[in-house]
Amino acid sequence: MLTLHRVRGVRLAHDGELNAGHAVVVDGARIAAIGPYEELLAAYGGARVREWDGVLTPGRHEPDGAALLEAAYHPDPREADELGGEPLTGEALAALGMTETRWGASARRGLQRLLAAGTTALTGPFTRPAVRTAVQRSGLVELPGPAPRALATGGPAHFAVFGEDGTCLATVLAGRLVHRRR
Repeated sequence: MLTLHRVRGVRLAHDGELNAGHAVVVDGARIAAIGPYEELLAAYGGARVREWDGVLTPGRHEPDGAALLEAAYHPDPREADELGGEPLTGEALAALGMTETRWGASARRGLQRLLAAGTTALTGPFTRPAVRTAVQRSGLVELPGPAPRALATGGPAHFAVFGEDGTCLATVLAGRLVHRRR
């Protein structure tokens, strides 16, 4: 299905120039076109249109992905009274008696936080099997290290839309909307 993402502007790279009035067309998991909204609307008139009041970028890269997911426990909301809502590390983590099942659930909650922040890539490697599985299933791109990424026609549809205040409005991985701010 074709989707036309209408935004205030598009940055092809994080530090790139803002192309005001541009939009992005996604076809499946790939970017079909990037350009002025009116031109794309004329060329892809049958596409579903999603409108966001923000700037579309390649999304954030989390260089400490392994540390965030394998060296910290992200408490379940049902544990908030006992453990609080922030990730636990060090002695607090050691006292929990972690199992692979618990690591997997923690990783999924950590990944939800990353997606809500507009993260589209993170650095591994991930050595815990349950964490590695959670990362693979999330659709986030695992990079071996910091690498510049850019949006391009024909490239993968991994991007995020950020509002003026820097909050993430939407995160898209392989053309799928995986986070939307309500």
